[in-house]
Amino acid sequence: MINEISGRELKSASLAQLNEYCNELRNEIIETVSKCGGHLSSNLGAVELTVALHRVFDFPKDKLIFDVGHQCYTHKLLSGRAKVFHTLRKRGGLSGFPKHSESEYDCYDTGHAGTSISAAIGFAKARDLKGEDYSVIALVGDGSFNNGLIYEALNSIKILDSRILIILNDNGMSISPTVGGMHDILGKIKEAPTGAEVFEHFGLTYRGVVNGNDLGALLPALEEAKELLKRGSVLLHVVTKKGQGYPFSECAPLLTHGVSPSAPKREYCSALGEELCALAETHPGIVAVTAAMTDNLGLRPFFEKFPDRAFDVGICEEHASVLCASLAAGGMKPYYAIYSTFLERAFDEIIHDICAQNLPVTLCIDRAGVSGADGETHQGVFDLSYLSFIPNLTVAIPKDIGEFRSMLRLSADCPSPLAIRYPREGTEGEISDIEIGKFEVLHSTLSDIVLLAAGERCLNIAWEVRERALREGFDVGIVNARFLRPLDEELLRSLPHRYVFTIEDNALIGGLGDGVTRFYRRVGSSKQVKCFGYEDRFLPHGEPRELMELFGLSAEAIYKEVRAAHEGR
Repeated sequence: MINEISGRELKSASLAQLNEYCNELRNEIIETVSKCGGHLSSNLGAVELTVALHRVFDFPKDKLIFDVGHQCYTHKLLSGRAKVFHTLRKRGGLSGFPKHSESEYDCYDTGHAGTSISAAIGFAKARDLKGEDYSVIALVGDGSFNNGLIYEALNSIKILDSRILIILNDNGMSISPTVGGMHDILGKIKEAPTGAEVFEHFGLTYRGVVNGNDLGALLPALEEAKELLKRGSVLLHVVTKKGQGYPFSECAPLLTHGVSPSAPKREYCSALGEELCALAETHPGIVAVTAAMTDNLGLRPFFEKFPDRAFDVGICEEHASVLCASLAAGGMKPYYAIYSTFLERAFDEIIHDICAQNLPVTLCIDRAGVSGADGETHQGVFDLSYLSFIPNLTVAIPKDIGEFRSMLRLSADCPSPLAIRYPREGTEGEISDIEIGKFEVLHSTLSDIVLLAAGERCLNIAWEVRERALREGFDVGIVNARFLRPLDEELLRSLPHRYVFTIEDNALIGGLGDGVTRFYRRVGSSKQVKCFGYEDRFLPHGEPRELMELFGLSAEAIYKEVRAAHEGR
């Protein structure tokens, strides 16, 4: 474990001592991430920058706001959390992102891109209105600089008339390599900093370009920025190397952006890439869209095979949604691959641009359900809820990768919006014919109890509950509730069972259980419905299975209720 260094020691250390300490910090991050998983290459690139910030500024009095938070590990090690750093991303341990409830050094919770400058302006205005005196720093990666929220915030700097320091950490990457017009502008500025007038128009004093992995260059640049900050807002442009100091990570920054402590199993995204490539051979209108997640979502094969029909728009989820809508309106067949938690950002566009126009866009929603160690900002447990009430939208939940393939093949000729949500990992399964809005009876029984389970994880729980029931001498029916919209009302009416249990890897409010309950209430049914999912709260970080069991989705908890129903209690 690394020796903690006090703020006083950090501010009085020599340059040689600081460089040695950076090596120790880097080794600690590599060792911990290899055991716990986490964001590696982005954090390695920001070690010197974070050490320099802690040297020049006075945290937690001064406020440091990370954009996303993929670069916050050194900050945690420098702010009294070194002794518990080995608990990173474990349940009850340190979050992988800034978390105000964890430390006063984390002044603002982050996890999604584009929020830092808006947050910094808010802190600065609060400071001014209260007559306080501290610096506010927004640390933003160049990948986040593609996000539209950044420009809404930049547009407010003059209007709101306050003082913030924006540090643009330019490493040429987000999760995937950075793309777009701003990427090109930053490239030109790095060649000739005189081209930075664009930032001056926003009311920022520009300084750069500084080597962000060289403390000898960083420290005086930060001292100058701190002095300039007394008179107005400043943008300091630094260039860092993602994966700095770890040769493998330097050569493979994309591969080591997010590291898993164990080898991944079969992933749904691999099937997505395979099926889209196959479908595109015979469907020339198929195009693929992603928001800076080409590799993580399995689209690299499609991008390589059909480069003219593949679009990475950077971290711009709202723009990607409208792009899909307009591509569809123009006669194409768009597939928008995105994590569940990031799709939340495009809620308005899903309603008004895609669904209100009834356009044939297919949303491929990865990491749905509990995603695990990245915590509250990354748990995909709301998509069934926020998609459940949108007219014209079909919402599908495959039972395994084989059924996912079947749904993708079905989608090719679907004339209206379709959302398919799935977890990261799964089992392959068989390909079969599917009819939109039709459930699948997996096990029929004369029992008075039936389990309606949505998705692979929940069906696994249902089968485990049945096995326990069989050991106790009774049986339960199992239904693959593979469509949330439309519900299979014909099957729901025909079920002979008195007790209906719904199981979903989603928040209870607005999901499958809500829909089934409303249906039976509407038709005046006397069936007793019991719903299992996540209660009304945000879920912390931890292992997916562990979190599911802790917050409402365990075979044991469901079986207790099933047995009580069987016994007439």
